[in-house]
Formats: sequence, C-alpha cells, structure tokens
Amino acid sequence: MSSNHGKAEIDVEIKAPATKFHEMLTHRPHHISNVSSNNIQGCDLHEGEWGTVGSVVYWNYFHDGKAKVSKQLIEAIDAEKNLITFKVIEGDLLEHYKSFKITIHATPKALGQGSIVHCTMEYEKHHGDIEDPHTLLQFVVDVSKDVDAHLTSAQA
Repeated sequence: MSSNHGKAEIDVEIKAPATKFHEMLTHRPHHISNVSSNNIQGCDLHEGEWGTVGSVVYWNYFHDGKAKVSKQLIEAIDAEKNLITFKVIEGDLLEHYKSFKITIHATPKALGQGSIVHCTMEYEKHHGDIEDPHTLLQFVVDVSKDVDAHLTSAQA
C-alpha cells in the first residue's frame, strides 16, 4: 500500500441506542442539520430513496472554517450491525483525495446503556503532502454528539 493510501478511525461514546443512531443517519440524515446546524447545513436526496443502497445524498457542511459540499453514494447498509458506508463521488474532499469512503458503525455497549459509534475513513490522497483527515474525524465526533443529545433529550 503506498503512503498515499490511508485509514483513520475514531470511537465516540453516546448515550442513545445504536439502533436509533443508525436509523437517524440512514433514514433521516436530512434531520441532522436541525440538530447539528453548526456543522451540517443540509442533506438532500439526489437519487433513490432515503435509507437504501445506491441512493445519492448531497451534504452541505461547515468544516475547517469553510462551507463545503459532498455528494455521496450509499454503498452499504447493514441494519443488523447498525452500519452504513458512504462513498464520496463529488465535492470538496475530492480536491485532496482520489477516493474517500466513510463507514459509521454503531454498537450497543456490552455493559449498561448507550453505544459506541465507530467511524472509519478510508482514502487515497492525490499526493503525499496532503494531511490525513484528522479534523474530519473530530467533525464526525461533534456531529455524533449533537445527534446523541437530540436522541436522548427527545427520546426520538
């Protein structure tokens, strides 16, 4: 694997059940802008249906001090594992990366209530001078915590 290929991962502890977190991300991502408006300005469906593999969603988001966009293909959904994979097909990320994939997997905690949200980003940079997407991992943490706060306060 060349140095331009990379993988970044992070875990976020949340209080909400894994199923509810996954359901929001998969079937209601257009509601995330309501609960994490500092980070996500909107999510529109461009092709297909919410929550189905092969659908294309278009995100407007604010990251590293700039308004950005990302068009993503829903590549995989596993309802039993509370897992979803997005493949970036257009947008700001592709200025720096040839390919970029984001997998978000929510797992119930072994003990007690709550879940662990595991985010994996797999990518190939255009060249070696491009930084790894660590600030994007922090972005996912922030959005996950906002979604969690919404799910646990409203018991949505």
